[in-house]
Amino acid sequence: MSFINIATGEFAAELASPAPVPGGGGASALCGALGAALASMVGNLTVGKKKYAQYESDLQRILAHAEKLRQSLLELIDEDAECFKPLSHAYSIPKDDPEYDTIMESALRLACSAPMNIMRTAAEAIELHSELEQKGSRLMQSDVGVGVLCCKTALMGASLNVYINVSSMKDEEYAAKLRSEADGLLAKYCPLADEIYAVVSAKLL
Repeated sequence: MSFINIATGEFAAELASPAPVPGGGGASALCGALGAALASMVGNLTVGKKKYAQYESDLQRILAHAEKLRQSLLELIDEDAECFKPLSHAYSIPKDDPEYDTIMESALRLACSAPMNIMRTAAEAIELHSELEQKGSRLMQSDVGVGVLCCKTALMGASLNVYINVSSMKDEEYAAKLRSEADGLLAKYCPLADEIYAVVSAKLL
């Protein structure tokens, strides 16, 4: 089942169901897609305005990038669900099965791939909001604030899916590599998102 094109209410119902997917990863990807969509909205309501003419080329670039990120994050909702299926199956294999460790390790690696991509993509979207805080219409600044919060939620939420899976890996070197990248993305982009939100809030008070 694809979760991309179903109605919002249906997606929420699927999320609330006993089914293992969609779960936190899919919800994180959706948050990120909403954040990227808000970046597009701000850009679309700023582009072509005489007051912001000096940023026209930047806004066109931001719009193209935001659209790409939004689509990628929507696709990651389904990708996350697909990547979790082998892990769900692996948990049902008896631990005394001689293939258990190999199957589990492969499934854990795959299960990390989508949330890592959600983190990377959300980080790019946060950077767009950083630009829009400076170059977007003053009337749209609250949307920049909401957008960057959505992207930060996507980043942090996806990180939890990475951490829970690497904690079960036998290959400590590979696990450390993923953990290090996730740590780095959080360390760089959570403070940036907070800074953008603080600047936006200060403008509106």
